[in-house]
Amino acid sequence: MADAGARLIEELMRFRPDGLTANGWAVKAGVSRTIWADLRRHGNPSRRTLEKLLGAAGSSLAEFEALRVGQAPPPAGEAAGLAESGRGWRAAALGPIPLFETRLAGEWDEIGRGIELHSIDRSRVAGMIDRPAALAADHGHRIGIPVGGSMWPRFRVGRRLLVAPAASIEAGDDVLMQMAGKKVLIKEMVRRSASQVELRQFNPDLTFAVEPADVEAVHKIVGEAI
Repeated sequence: MADAGARLIEELMRFRPDGLTANGWAVKAGVSRTIWADLRRHGNPSRRTLEKLLGAAGSSLAEFEALRVGQAPPPAGEAAGLAESGRGWRAAALGPIPLFETRLAGEWDEIGRGIELHSIDRSRVAGMIDRPAALAADHGHRIGIPVGGSMWPRFRVGRRLLVAPAASIEAGDDVLMQMAGKKVLIKEMVRRSASQVELRQFNPDLTFAVEPADVEAVHKIVGEAI
């Protein structure tokens, strides 16, 4: 496999949903076994195939392209990019991080409990921020903006959060949990089992459970962007 194709597949795998094998991800996305095998062997996915895979991971092609902005250009004569796009990836010395604005989307579960729910649209990149030097080699981070105060004092209202889709998650970590559609929960992971996912927010301070069937993906929040 050419270096460019290998890099593309490596970065694509960062978006693999938690709890799914690579083959399971393809099945969820509706990608045939033949196309999936060819993609992994040659690193030449079509635009449509990428859209299916990223959509099944709660992401989008726009986000994937934005996260690749900071890569070094491939060697001369080496193909790079989407097989059907007819263009190469842009390159920069240190690529920015895409910004996806969130908004309040009501409450999760029983109204009145104060479990803050957000909505995030990954189909469009709303803007970019400078990539911290510490993340120069990591293209798996993205940004969200919590607009409410449910995680105060852990996170300040309106601060931008660095999210690492490929990072492992343990009890006590802060997470962005992708629910159905574009809805997300920004909470602390208390514990996770086959029967339920237990989360905590701080304002009001309460712990609640989410059914695993309602969860599409969970990403670790690694801190606030300065």
